[in-house]
Amino acid sequence: MAELFGTDGIRARAGEFPLDEMTVRVIGASLAHRFCERLGRPARFITGRDTRESGEWIERDLHRGVCSAGGQAESASVITTPGVAFLTGCFGFDAGIVISASHNPFEDNGIKVFLPNGRKLDEATERLIEDDIRSGSDLATSGSAEVHLSRAEEFHAAYLSHLRQHFPELRLDALRIVVDCANGAAGEYAGKLLGGFGAQVELLNDSPNGRNINENCGSLHLDALKKAVTVTGADIGVAYDGDADRALFVDEKGNVVDGDATLWVLARRLHDEGLLSGSKVVATVMSNIGLETALQSRGISLIRTAVGDKYVLEGLLKSGAAIGGEQSGHIIFPRKSLVGDGMMTTLFLVDALIAKGRSLSAAVEGFVRFPQILINVRVNEKRPFGEVPGIAAAAKRVDEVLAGTGRLLLRYSGTENLARVMIEGRDQGEIEELANGLAYVIRTELGSSN
Repeated sequence: MAELFGTDGIRARAGEFPLDEMTVRVIGASLAHRFCERLGRPARFITGRDTRESGEWIERDLHRGVCSAGGQAESASVITTPGVAFLTGCFGFDAGIVISASHNPFEDNGIKVFLPNGRKLDEATERLIEDDIRSGSDLATSGSAEVHLSRAEEFHAAYLSHLRQHFPELRLDALRIVVDCANGAAGEYAGKLLGGFGAQVELLNDSPNGRNINENCGSLHLDALKKAVTVTGADIGVAYDGDADRALFVDEKGNVVDGDATLWVLARRLHDEGLLSGSKVVATVMSNIGLETALQSRGISLIRTAVGDKYVLEGLLKSGAAIGGEQSGHIIFPRKSLVGDGMMTTLFLVDALIAKGRSLSAAVEGFVRFPQILINVRVNEKRPFGEVPGIAAAAKRVDEVLAGTGRLLLRYSGTENLARVMIEGRDQGEIEELANGLAYVIRTELGSSN
């Protein structure tokens, strides 16, 4: 059996392995068994879910598994991923379990586990849980199917209070904000949070029915948000994904402000206030070279990591940087939380705009996105590029041509037999020619006839 836990927990089609009812119970039982064994007492868990129709039965079977192995579980009902991470530590739970597939369609779901310090479950424990699944463990043969919801409202209030406390002097009375909730978890909180600071808030896609989460809305589908912002004359638009751990923005002119542009605005704010530790920002290899160039113009260095908020967090903790994130809108402020939180990102951004008296379009000035091209080449094998002389030589030539004015990223897909050629540079025609030439070499050396 292949590893079930990826960089963001388990994710699959709901109802199918490993998210069928029995396997979900085994996961819950295995978690409780491992934690009870480690702690020497009954382990306590909190669960939370997004709005997918499968969330309720998955949560029920997780609770059943936890109880069958001597653990205890409470539910926060519908809540954001960062909300569960916060509650885990705040209320003294031993772990928090999120039931969500983030930006995926409703047919999918997922399970990810947070420790009280906000970090995700360690890989060693994940492998033990996979061993229990593989062995057909009978850990979950009994146990109550009841989901304890008695403190859900208390949990919700505590999470909102946590977000507010970081901005005690923030007032948004003059701000008009359009919020796309993606028919997901944000709908429970965004209006209360932003409205509580005095903003005029218009909510879009805040009527989940179990099947419309992320459906032509949210952070992957920004057209409706752009239209709403320009038609209503709003100052800013924000779109969340299903579990609200990421946020993308639209300025007052209807232009998209992605995670790179958000990092640019917030890093400058921290830098101006002397709070940008070591003048460093963490982002992934997918962040546009325009971000790196803009930061360098302010004496700020960019540290790049592998793709995934897990790796961004590792980079932040290792470097001591004060902010990091992904182009997709995951932004992490490690001094506030070790988890990306779309609503916290929103508050940091609007706070920066209010403090400087700027519109969002003015705040992103200085960040110029470089042209980019991505070509996927189907291959028969995934040999290291450096071990194929023709590819190594071609890649070297591309690097020499770009010579500090662009960037080549050459990597394999993690799930398909594809080589990905990504080039950024100042001239679209030049990077297209370079990318096509390198793709031809890869196709010749490793390629498929298809």
